[in-house]
Amino acid sequence: MADAIAHDDVEELIPASHISLTEPPAEKEACIEHLLDLLVESGRVDDRQTALDALLAREEQTTTGVGMGIGIPHAKTDAVSESSLAFTRSTSGVDFGSMDGEPATLVFMILVPEAGGEDHLTILSSLSRALMHDDIRDRLHEADDEAAVQATLREAIA
Repeated sequence: MADAIAHDDVEELIPASHISLTEPPAEKEACIEHLLDLLVESGRVDDRQTALDALLAREEQTTTGVGMGIGIPHAKTDAVSESSLAFTRSTSGVDFGSMDGEPATLVFMILVPEAGGEDHLTILSSLSRALMHDDIRDRLHEADDEAAVQATLREAIA
């Protein structure tokens, strides 16, 4: 199992079309749908409802609010053909049920194919490690455009 995402894979995993710098819906399920629609529009999701069902089922199992203002809804599903990451940020925050009680202001969605092996864990662990750093979170909050988000992620998780 790889423990990091290859440098060249960041643009493939999260192209600019998977990044939304507009304010997302404040309600968790609507925010999840907002991110899912970025992946649908880019052609990464074959079946929106199946993907949404998988994401919501995962939310019911345990919180995807990891603390420090971060939410990472994620799922493995046959509704996607390749591993994908989407990102949005919120000024007011979205309640992802984090253990620290803080709303998520940085929200990432991870969708990987059911047969994606360890991709899911590799992406989740790389992203989680990167987001532990205050400077990475600050740079994501302050990014002026999608390229700045990608550059931050490329540096942090690759």
